[in-house]
Amino acid sequence: MIQQAPHTFHIPVMGTGYTVESPIKVAHLGISSVVPITDHRLVENLVEMHTQKLGLPYTPVDKKDPDRRAKAFTNYLDLVHDMVEKNLSTLKGQPFTEGSEITKYFELLPESSALKAQYKKMLSAVGDEQKQMQDELRSQIVAGDIDVNIMTKLDGVNFDENNEPLENIYNDAHAALRGFAKSKLSSSVVLSAGMNPRLFGYMAEFADFFPNENGQLKKRIILKVSDYRSAMIQGRFLAKKGLWVSEFRIESGLNCGGHAFASDGYLLGPILTEFKENKEKLVQMLANEYATALKKEKDIELEKPFPIQYTVQGGVGDADEHTMFLKHYEMQSVGWGSPFMLVPEAVTIDEYTLELLRKGKEEDFYLSDISPLGVPFNSIRGNLADIEKQKKIDAGKPGAACLKKHLEFNTEFSKYPICTASIKYQKTKIKELTETIADKVELKKKVDKLVEKACLCVGLGNTVLFHHKLEVPKGNHGVVVCPGPNLAYFNKISSLKEMIDHIYGRTNSLFNADRPNVFMKELKIYIDYLKGKIEECSNDFNAQQVKYFNTFRSNLQDGISYYKDMFSTADDTLKNMKEKVLADLTKYRAELENMVVPA
Repeated sequence: MIQQAPHTFHIPVMGTGYTVESPIKVAHLGISSVVPITDHRLVENLVEMHTQKLGLPYTPVDKKDPDRRAKAFTNYLDLVHDMVEKNLSTLKGQPFTEGSEITKYFELLPESSALKAQYKKMLSAVGDEQKQMQDELRSQIVAGDIDVNIMTKLDGVNFDENNEPLENIYNDAHAALRGFAKSKLSSSVVLSAGMNPRLFGYMAEFADFFPNENGQLKKRIILKVSDYRSAMIQGRFLAKKGLWVSEFRIESGLNCGGHAFASDGYLLGPILTEFKENKEKLVQMLANEYATALKKEKDIELEKPFPIQYTVQGGVGDADEHTMFLKHYEMQSVGWGSPFMLVPEAVTIDEYTLELLRKGKEEDFYLSDISPLGVPFNSIRGNLADIEKQKKIDAGKPGAACLKKHLEFNTEFSKYPICTASIKYQKTKIKELTETIADKVELKKKVDKLVEKACLCVGLGNTVLFHHKLEVPKGNHGVVVCPGPNLAYFNKISSLKEMIDHIYGRTNSLFNADRPNVFMKELKIYIDYLKGKIEECSNDFNAQQVKYFNTFRSNLQDGISYYKDMFSTADDTLKNMKEKVLADLTKYRAELENMVVPA
C-alpha cells in the first residue's frame, strides 16, 4: 500500500546534481524529492564529504572494481537514508515551540490536510490534553520519499582496463538500478526517457520489486511518461515481467526542465483528460497481466491490484494551477521543479548560477541544441558552461575533455563510442565538414551547430562541487543548468517556507504578474517549435515532413479547441484563469492559422 504523502507536491529530479542532496535538506519535513543516480563519481565525493562532517569512517570504492558504479550509488543512498532518519528522529523529539523543526513540519502542510487541522486544534488545547495531542501528532510524522531517477537511455557499455567491453549488468543504467535495488531505501525508482527492454527485464532479478510476505513492495516503480499510450505500452511490458508500476508521472514534452521530448503537437490538458477517463481501465488491464506473471514467476497470488498514483509536472507556477491539476484532473501530486532552483534550502546550487536564474528574463530561457544526445535541452543564456565553451571556440580548440563518459554513443569515426561534445569527435567532424562543404555560409552553419554541444556529464554536476568548494574535474567545463522556461517568471531567491506558501496559495509574491497560464505557455512553446522545424527545412520539404508538419498543426488546433471548451464552461477551479486563457487562445489560434505549412 502506498503511504499517503503529507504534501500535494513533490520536487522532481533536476540535472545530475541540483537535487542530489534534496532529501537530506527536506525529507524530514515530509517533502518528497528525487535523487539523480547518474554520476557515481559525484556521489562518491558527497559520501566522503558528509561522512567526514559526521565523524564517520570513510572507505572509498575501489576504482578498479567493475561494480564501482553500483556500489557508489548504494553507499550514497544508504548514507542519505541514515541522515534522513536521524533528521526525522531529531525533529520528533523537539518541542512545539516557535521556530522549531517540528513546528515547521506542521506549519508547512497544506490547509486541506487533516493533520494540519489536528495540529491547529492542538494549539488551542492546554495542559495534559495538549501534551496528549502533541504525542499523537508526533506518531503521525513521516518523512518525504527518497526517490531516485534513472534515464533509461543512459545505458552505455563500459570497458575494463584492457578496453574490453564489460557485461551488460555493468552498463550505466543497469549499475544505477542495482545500486538502488541493494540500498536500504524503501522508495521508488523514476524511469525516464522511454523504454529500455533489457533494463526493464533486469529489474525482475531483484526481490525488492516484488511483494514481500506482508504483500508490500519495498522498491516501487514510477514511469515518467508523456502520454497514455506510452504508459500503457511500458506498463504492460513491466506487468508481464511481474513488475508493478506504482505511479505514472505525466510530464509536458516541452514545458519542462532538462531534456525536452516533444510530442507531435499533443498538449498536456488533453493528455491528462485521457488519463483521467481511463484510470480504472488501465489499472485493471495491468493488474490482469501482472497477476498472471506474478503467479507464474514467483508463485504469489494477488488478492487485489496494487493502487496506481497519477501525478503531473511541467510548467506549473501558481496555486490556482496546482489546485486545477489536483481537482479538475484528479492528480495525486504536482511536481514543482524549476521554481525550487531558487530555493537553496531545497537544492544544491552554486552562487553564480543561482543569481543567473534569479535575473533571467523570458528571452534568456531557450530550447538549446547543447545535448550530445541530439535531444533539445532547456537552458539559459550566460551560464558558466557556455562561457567556458565559447572561450575554447574562440581559441580554435572546440570540444570538451571527455572525463565521465556517460554520453558516449557515437561510432561515426571510431570503433568505440565517443561523445559528440568531445574534443576528439569535434576535431574530426570539423575536418570532414571542411573537406566536403565548399559553400562557406553552409560550412559555418554546420560547424556552429556542431560546436554548440556541451559536456553535460561534468557540467551538470559541477554546481555541487562549486557549491561545496570541492575539487572539480580537470579542464574547466563550467556549470550546465537545465531550467524549465517557467522559471523566467519567478523573480526572487526564496526560503522553503516562502515557496511552499506560494504553492498552497498562502502568498502570491514570488513571480511576475504577467506570467502566462501553464497550458498557454506550453501551447506557445509548441507553436514556436513547429515554426522552427519548418524553417530548418528551408522550403525543401519531402512528403514525410509535409505529413508531419500538418499532423502537428492539426493536433495543436485540436488542443486549442479542447481548451476553449474547457475554459468556456469553467468550474470553480478554473474561474480565475478563464478570461486571460480565452484571450490567449484567440491569439494563438490566429498565429497557427497564419503559419505557412507546406501542402
